[in-house]
Amino acid sequence: MNSDPKDCLYCQNNETQHELMIFVEKLSVSRLFIFREQTYHGRCLVAYDGHVDDLNLLSDEQRNAFMADVAKTTRAMQKVFNPAKINYGAYSDTLSHLHFHLIPKYVGGPDFGGVFQMNPKSVYLTDAEYAEMAEALKKAL
Repeated sequence: MNSDPKDCLYCQNNETQHELMIFVEKLSVSRLFIFREQTYHGRCLVAYDGHVDDLNLLSDEQRNAFMADVAKTTRAMQKVFNPAKINYGAYSDTLSHLHFHLIPKYVGGPDFGGVFQMNPKSVYLTDAEYAEMAEALKKAL
């Protein structure tokens, strides 16, 4: 599925994007965001810089750089949030822009041992708490 960058929330940096996530840092070929909904404490998202519909459309070099950004992010998440596991989700049925959801999971926490919910709309933080998370992630990167 080829999508139009003019309709892409990751390319347009629009209000919908700001309602869903908070920009944290520019990485080598992508951008790191904190997902506003925090049922899974520390949930982040890494979006590729260019408008690409799928991982398999990248050159080997581009793919390796993107996956290095994802790994760098999860290493920082591990240091900052200390989850038991980080789940990776790459879904783009209706929003075709290469991005990975990075979901920390905790023993005894929501959906541990099962599939995470995309957007449970249950846990939101204060602006100060998001800022603290962003700073801790930047420092750990």
